[in-house]
Amino acid sequence: MGPSTPLLILFLLSWSGPLQGQQHHLVEYMERRLAALEERLAQCQDQSSRHAAELRDFKNKMLPLLEVAEKEREALRTEADTISGRVDRLEREVDYLETQNPALPCVEFDEKVTGGPGTKGKGRRNEKYDMVTVRSMKILKRFGGPAGLWTKDPLGQTEKIYVLDGTQNDTAFVFPRLRDFTLAMAARKASRVRVPFPWVGTGQLVYGGFLYFARRPPGRPGGGGEMENTLQLIKFHLANRTVVDSSVFPAEGLIPPYGLTADTYIDLAADEEGLWAVYATREDDRHLCLAKLDPQTLDTEQQWDTPCPRENAEAAFVICGTLYVVYNTRPASRARIQCSFDASGTLTPERAALPYFPRRYGAHASLRYNPRERQLYAWDDGYQIVYKLEMRKKEEEV
Repeated sequence: MGPSTPLLILFLLSWSGPLQGQQHHLVEYMERRLAALEERLAQCQDQSSRHAAELRDFKNKMLPLLEVAEKEREALRTEADTISGRVDRLEREVDYLETQNPALPCVEFDEKVTGGPGTKGKGRRNEKYDMVTVRSMKILKRFGGPAGLWTKDPLGQTEKIYVLDGTQNDTAFVFPRLRDFTLAMAARKASRVRVPFPWVGTGQLVYGGFLYFARRPPGRPGGGGEMENTLQLIKFHLANRTVVDSSVFPAEGLIPPYGLTADTYIDLAADEEGLWAVYATREDDRHLCLAKLDPQTLDTEQQWDTPCPRENAEAAFVICGTLYVVYNTRPASRARIQCSFDASGTLTPERAALPYFPRRYGAHASLRYNPRERQLYAWDDGYQIVYKLEMRKKEEEV
């Protein structure tokens, strides 16, 4: 050891006292902190145990209530299913009653008028629906593309549903009944009927077991001349699957009658009085025309120029010889009947109701009126919709 070693030892011994004091205070501080942490941990453990006990108690209280609620939910579901079944049966019964008690013929007829003493004579009573309102709307499903047609045969004895998808097609779907059509895999339930010529537009009609539709006459592409802008009406027997008659529609320069439905050139319709055709020509490209057709021969019995404009028209239907034209906007909004034309002149436009349709998805590609059921079958941007109609007749003694 050198001469400086004792001095170093003495220096370290002189500083050991203050260091020991600081260490002692540090140890006490750490002990206090640890004791506080232990106390907090103990409190947290007590609170956790208390909360766990409260949660167990709450669970034990709620389990019976949940069981009761589940039983009540099942009971409500069963009751709702029962009510839904009753409503479906009621709707079918109402439809059956309406079918068994169809609307009276919309014709003018003479009848004897008897009043008080000394009052005898004859009067003519005009029966027309002057109040046509859309009572309800039911969206059934979505099938096919944005344009098409679905309908029933108003003269048929079955509940078959006919679906014609697209504006240029040659295959129709036939469903045994409406319930089969509404199924998720509806196409599997359908039979297919192929026609020999593709139809044009969405103006087809099923009437009396026949499919009536328009087609382009043979040789039209590039032919020009008399066949330019003309269409041929086809009468197709659905059971035999044969063409039984055809006729060139007696109007030249055909244009789409509806400004918002550019693919349809002749829109066929049926009502209580028979078969009709809605069309337009270049001779008067601003208004619709109406024609009464013979369903047996396809001959045109009479034609009328109507005051109903083509602009913003999207579809039309005929009730008791009165044409009702439906208008909309582009883009589609809420449709409304804005023009009516009575071929007999009995119902004036001032008396005819002009109702709105319920709010819906898009634009009507087709509307088919069923006089037996008093409802419209609508194709709305791929959705198949049923509109229930309410009609009131006003009788006038002339």
